[in-house]
Amino acid sequence: MVLSKHVKRLAQPNRWNIPKKDQTWAPHPRGPHATSEALPLVAAVRNLLEVADEAREAKQAVADGRVLVDGRPCSDHRRGLGFMDVVSIPDAEDHYRVLYDQHGRIALLAIDEDEAKSKLARIEDKTQVPGGNTQLNLHDGRNVVVKEDTYSTGDVIRITLPDQDIADHFPLDDGAPVYVTGGTHIGQAAEVTGHRVVRSSAPNLVSLENEESFQTIEEYVFVVGADEPEIEIPEAEFHG
Repeated sequence: MVLSKHVKRLAQPNRWNIPKKDQTWAPHPRGPHATSEALPLVAAVRNLLEVADEAREAKQAVADGRVLVDGRPCSDHRRGLGFMDVVSIPDAEDHYRVLYDQHGRIALLAIDEDEAKSKLARIEDKTQVPGGNTQLNLHDGRNVVVKEDTYSTGDVIRITLPDQDIADHFPLDDGAPVYVTGGTHIGQAAEVTGHRVVRSSAPNLVSLENEESFQTIEEYVFVVGADEPEIEIPEAEFHG
């Protein structure tokens, strides 16, 4: 089966924060993020950042290497942007982090140059590899090999960009600041107050608190620091 290079705007994923009716087609995203969770780079450049007026101009900007994703030039205009990716426009000295707004749509939050030098990635799985090392499989498709396994699934690491070295480790512990990535409270910041491991096929539950107390499943909880958030939390205006 050949995957189409385009998707009809009317059938685009709910995560996409772009108009459905101004064009018939949009590029089908490709790359490490799930299709339903990713927005094509060209759509972000044109529709969210408004760097270009037309898709042709946006594609040319990407092809010319004027757009960086996670610190590296990206020449693929269909590259899917996903949660926590960092987008930079060096000519304008602008940097953005991919987050979700409180409607669950992909949005870009302006960040400063220092914050753009690293990103957070959640450990989805771990694999033993030859030599007694452990491979950490991250939410954005990366794999990082470590010699000492002090990490747990659900923990978050901060990696430098573009080198991809591990700079910090944030466990899913009580008191940790988190960002909610799904469910009723998507797009909200909160603090962990409890963590219940369910002894069945049902998902583990995490108790959280901000202006209210609530529970959500572990899959929807993304740690963003130890005691304080390591990234800008979107009280500021989104691009999108």
